[in-house]
Amino acid sequence: MLKILVFLIGMNADRITEKLNILADAAKYDVSCASSGSKRKNENKGLGNASNGICHTYTEDGRCVSLLKILLTNHCIFDCAYCVSRKSNDIKRAAFTVQEVVDLTINFYRRNYIEGLFLSSGIFYNADYTMERLVRIAKKLRTEHKFNGYIHLKSIPGASDELMREAGLYADRLSVNLEMPTEEGLKLLAPDKNRQDMIQPMNFLKKEIIQRTEEKALFKKAPQFAPAGQSTQVIIGATPENDQQILYTANHFYKNFNLKRVYYSGYVPVLSDSRLPALNTSVPMVRENRLYQADWLMRFYGFHVSEIVDQHNPHLDLDIDPKLGWALRNLQAFPIDINKADLQLILRVPGIGVQSAQKIVSARMFGKLNWEQLKKIGIAVNRAKYFITCNSNSFERRDLTGTAIKQYILSQSQSKYIKAATTQLNLF
Repeated sequence: MLKILVFLIGMNADRITEKLNILADAAKYDVSCASSGSKRKNENKGLGNASNGICHTYTEDGRCVSLLKILLTNHCIFDCAYCVSRKSNDIKRAAFTVQEVVDLTINFYRRNYIEGLFLSSGIFYNADYTMERLVRIAKKLRTEHKFNGYIHLKSIPGASDELMREAGLYADRLSVNLEMPTEEGLKLLAPDKNRQDMIQPMNFLKKEIIQRTEEKALFKKAPQFAPAGQSTQVIIGATPENDQQILYTANHFYKNFNLKRVYYSGYVPVLSDSRLPALNTSVPMVRENRLYQADWLMRFYGFHVSEIVDQHNPHLDLDIDPKLGWALRNLQAFPIDINKADLQLILRVPGIGVQSAQKIVSARMFGKLNWEQLKKIGIAVNRAKYFITCNSNSFERRDLTGTAIKQYILSQSQSKYIKAATTQLNLF
């Protein structure tokens, strides 16, 4: 299929296929492209529409979408211990030209293989040299081809404000990877890198997004600037940070840099280095899953990070989700009357999601709810029944300890992530 495609766009089929294989494979370690949140409209008979989900994920209406996810190059001037593209690693190197990436994107899109582009890169020469080429690709797609599909650019740490500003005019989302959860971890595994080079562009983007949003509110025709915001990614398991350190880092960047998402990527042992975990070890995929669940509690459920992890509980429980863990540590707050409790308290009940909580508040306006009605709304009764009362007497046992409740719940359900706890999550 690839050979037919590149032949149609007038390229050297074998060479482009080889580049695509190398640079698409190298891009798989970056997980920060799951969704866009962009609403870029197709105007002037252009190509595509940026939609609400990117890279083999599901939109709110259940639609699965995908994007072309590649590196511009896997050449790199840095020697980060955790990176497969590190300059000392003996691998095949390749680099696309600006026009090759543009042509691949347009031709893949025309054949309905993708709905957008996620473009990252190793760093050759310096940050500005690399970032300038990423910006040129996005600019060509937008201005020459009228491409309105989703574009996510992985910003290069240390790039100038001028290039970051131009990138925001053409990309839907920009992201700068923090890479390690702490500065100490970064110094250990990437001593040539400077944390401040990552912070500076994130701070610039925050200010620019706020300013452009205000301009857009005042002037309808003001240009969009990174409408899907900015995100970042941290690698977990390559350095010894615990979940408390990781989540406090995420909380700091959410609050101070207005990030849309923090992505958690379990370290994949692909390189031998005395500073890294052994090659035969891997981060359990359930740990990634628990971090994402905790992240959602902070962003959508009103939990403060200190309620999820603290000095006494620095690691998330791998057996149960963090909301259930909090509830078992705070049994004095339960049971709550589902027909009287406010929305924020209902959101803290294990087994009740955001949409279900909103439905409960709306439905009880027409009468008191019982277990059957709660099941129809969509709550997980096998979890919630230990923490709520409703208009029914079918379950009123309230003398259980936290340990007993945990065992009852575990005996009735098994996480798909626990079954594969010793295998690194394959997101690609």
